[in-house]
Order: sequence, then C-alpha cells, then structure tokens
Amino acid sequence: MPVAYSDRRFPSPTLKYMLTKKQINWINHLSDIDKVTIVPFDPSAKEKYLVVKKRIHSELGSEYPVLHCGATSLGISGQNEIDIYIPVEPSKFNSLIKPLISIFGEPKSLYPLERARFVTKEAGKHIDVFLINSQSDGWLKGVKFENYLKSHKQALNKYRKLKEDGNGLSVKEYYKRKVEFINEILARK
Repeated sequence: MPVAYSDRRFPSPTLKYMLTKKQINWINHLSDIDKVTIVPFDPSAKEKYLVVKKRIHSELGSEYPVLHCGATSLGISGQNEIDIYIPVEPSKFNSLIKPLISIFGEPKSLYPLERARFVTKEAGKHIDVFLINSQSDGWLKGVKFENYLKSHKQALNKYRKLKEDGNGLSVKEYYKRKVEFINEILARK
C-alpha cells in the first residue's frame, strides 16, 4: 500500500509523492554517508554500449534483446555509468546466468527470477548489465517511465535537473527523490 510522503527539499514542494512500503524498505537500506556524483552526459556512451552488446550477443546469440537504458540512453547527466538490460521471459532467466558469468564474472546482486546485476567496464566506463525478467513489475514500470520521458521533453528536463541537483546528496536521499519522481510520472500514465 502506498504511503503519502512529502519532502520540502524536493523541487516541487506542493506535490505529494507516493512511496510503496517495498520502496521505503529498499531506500532505507541505502547509505546516508556515501555521496552521489553526477557528471554531464557522455557522448561516447552509445559506442561503449555497442561494444558490450556485441560481447553479449557473441555469447548468448542475437535472439536476445540487449537494450541501452538509463541516463546515457536519454542523453542526460547521470552517475557516470551505462545501464544495459537483457529482458527475457522467466523461463529463460536461470539458463542465461552462467553464460553471463562467463563474460562478466559473478553477479553483484541476484534476485531469483527477477534480476541479476553484472558489472563490467568498457574504455574505463562503469557498466551495469542487468538480466531482467521481462514480465517483472520493475521492468515494465521502467519501460513506461523511459518512454514517457522520451516523448515529454519537459518531464525529461525536470528529471535531468533532479539528477544534477542530486550531486553531493547521500545515496539514500538521491534515490528517495528519484523514486518519488518516477512514481509521479507513472501516476500520469
């Protein structure tokens, strides 16, 4: 059940944002000490994504989608990383973990039949590779959110500003603001 939450430090203090209990629990596990660093958009991100995509396809085959998502795919400032997603049917999820381990090593996080996060670098750039259940709520909402931003320039600019204003915030505060914004956008759809 969503919990009403208003943060006076958020750019639009008159609006209320809803956080689910699951979101609150996830945010509460994040660091109050570690700080977020936001950097300008890296125009070489697409080239680096394509190199990693080719490595993934050479191991898994080209029948699996390998998608560039997140700030670099939107052409905005972010945390100096590239997000790559491999959305698959739940029945394919477990069978792809071992081939991905052969490319990237052990996953940094694994939520069975939901998502596995692998980390790599390309030309010095941090890259998160997510094997994701294409039917999971998180994936479906993420696709809706990014599609909305791609077709609503004002919302994209607000998201870019939110990210840039998050430079130097604690990881916990940054993600709280980000999740609130995502929830606001998803409520519009």
